[in-house]
Amino acid sequence: MPSARTVLRTVGEESDVKVRDAFFEVLRSHGITTVFGNPGSNELPLLRDFPDDFRYVLALHEGAAIAMADGYALATGRPSLVNLHAAAGTGNAMGNLTNTQSGHVPVVVTSGQQARRYTALNALLTNVDATALADPLVKWSCEPLRPEDVPQALSQGILLAGSAPAGPVYLSLPLDDWDHQADPGVLKHLKARTVQGDPVVSEAALDPLRRRLTGAANPVMVVGPGIDDATGWDGACRLADRLALPVFVAPSPSRCPFPTRHPGYRGVLPSDIPGVARHFDGHDLVVAFGAAIFRYHAFEEGDYLPRGTELWAVTSDPDEATRAPFGQILVGNPSDALARLAETVPARHRPPPPQLERTSRLNEAGPAFSAEAIVDALDAAKDESTVLAHEWTSVDTTWDRFDISRPGSLYFPASGGLGWGLPAAIGLQLGDPSRRVLAMLGDGALHYTVSALWTAARYRVPVVFVVARNGEYGALKKFTQVMQAPGVPGLELPGIDITGIASAYGISATRVDTLAGLTAAVTAALATDEPHLIEVPQQPLTAG
Repeated sequence: MPSARTVLRTVGEESDVKVRDAFFEVLRSHGITTVFGNPGSNELPLLRDFPDDFRYVLALHEGAAIAMADGYALATGRPSLVNLHAAAGTGNAMGNLTNTQSGHVPVVVTSGQQARRYTALNALLTNVDATALADPLVKWSCEPLRPEDVPQALSQGILLAGSAPAGPVYLSLPLDDWDHQADPGVLKHLKARTVQGDPVVSEAALDPLRRRLTGAANPVMVVGPGIDDATGWDGACRLADRLALPVFVAPSPSRCPFPTRHPGYRGVLPSDIPGVARHFDGHDLVVAFGAAIFRYHAFEEGDYLPRGTELWAVTSDPDEATRAPFGQILVGNPSDALARLAETVPARHRPPPPQLERTSRLNEAGPAFSAEAIVDALDAAKDESTVLAHEWTSVDTTWDRFDISRPGSLYFPASGGLGWGLPAAIGLQLGDPSRRVLAMLGDGALHYTVSALWTAARYRVPVVFVVARNGEYGALKKFTQVMQAPGVPGLELPGIDITGIASAYGISATRVDTLAGLTAAVTAALATDEPHLIEVPQQPLTAG
C-alpha cells in the first residue's frame, strides 16, 4: 500500500493542504520527481519527510548540483529542479549557471531563504536582495510575497523555464512558509493548467527566406545548438541534400547539430570575426538556424561578412535575434522552419560539395598521445547511441573526428565555464538511461567539481569518465600564443594522482598507456552498469 506521503489528498481534505504539500503536488503535475541539491538549514523544512515517490540526488557542491540538473534537463527535454542553500549556495552554483543560461536549458533553481521575520534583520543565512542575486543569468527571479503564493510561483517558474527560449528561473523560498495553509482552489487550477510556449515563424515571414534560398547562386548553411533535435537534424539534412549545401557548425558550439559524416558537413567555424567571414567567401547567401549570430571568442578586427554576402537566420531567442550585428533574423522555432523549408524549396541540381578531407585513424606509440589520436581511440569504442559530455577544452573542434549520427549526442559547456562536464554527464545519464554517457575531461577541468565522482559512485550512475592528463591548462597555453602573452604563471598542473582521487571517491579507475588499451578499456566500461574513470596521457602543448 502506498505511503500516506505519496497519496494526493482527497477533495474533502484539500482545505488542510500545506504549502509544502502543494509544492510537491505542483511538481508531480509536471512530471518532476527528481530533485538535485546540496541542502542547508534553510532547506530542511522543505525536505523533511521527503516524499517516497521523489528521488533526491545529493551533490557535495552546489556547482555540481546545478550541472547535474542541467544535464538531466538536456537528456529529458523537460524542466528539472535543483535545490540550493541561500546566497552562499547560489553563489557556488553561479559558475555553472552561466552554462545553463547560455545553453537555453530549462532548470528551476530554488534556494532556501531565512524566515520572513529574520530577513529584515539580515540574520545569518539571509538571501539578501534575493530576486537580484541570480540576474542576469535567469529568465525570471521571484521571492513570493506571501507563503500562499509559493505554489503559484513554482508553477509559473516551471512553465516559463520550458517556454521558448528555454532557460533557468530562480525562486527564493522562505523557510517558514512551508507549514502555512495553501489555497485549495488555486492549487486545483495550478495542477491542471498548461502553456504551449513554442512559437513558430509565420508563412508570411518565412516566404522571403524561401525566395532568397531559391534564387541564391551559391548558398551555405550554418547550424547551431537550437536545432539539435530529431526535427532539426532531419530538416537540415534534407535541405542540405535538396540544395547541395555545404554546412558549417556555428562558432563556439555547445552541441553537435548535424551529422559529422554527412557529405555536406564542413566542420566548426572559427570563433573570430574575420575567420568566420573567410569561410563565406564566394557565397552570396548564408542561412543560419538555431544559432546566435555569432558567438565569437578570439578577438580580431575585421568585417562580419565578405562583400556581396547576405545572411538570413532563424532563432527561437528574441535576444539573440536583436543583438545580432547584421542579418535578416526571423524569430521562431528553427527546427520547424527547417522542416518546412526542406519540404517546399525547389531542388537545385548542383554538384554536391566535395567530401571533407579526413585523415586516417591515428595509431601513435606514445608514451603520450595527441588529442586527435585519443579522440580516434574513443570513437572506436563508442557506438551511435553513446552520448558525449565534452569538457576537454584544449581539444576545441577536434571532436569533428567523432562519427556523430543522431541528435543529442554531444554536449559542451555553453558559456565555456569549467566544472560542468563531469556532473552534467551524471545528469545526462540519469535523464536517459537508455543511452550510455562518455565524459571527456581535461585534467584541469576535472577538479572544478571533482566531488561529483562521489555522486556517481553513491547512486551507481554508469558514466565512463575519460581524463586526458597533460599536466597543464592546455587551452590557456594555446591562448598565450594567440594573445602573445608569454610568461603567464599558474598554467602547470603537476603531481595530481587522478586515479587515486577517483578511487578515494569509490570509482573504479584505470590508467592506460596505449591507444589500443584506451579503446579496450572504454569498450569494457561501457558494457558494465557501474561508473568508471580512465586516465590517458596526452601530449602537453610544449611537446608540439
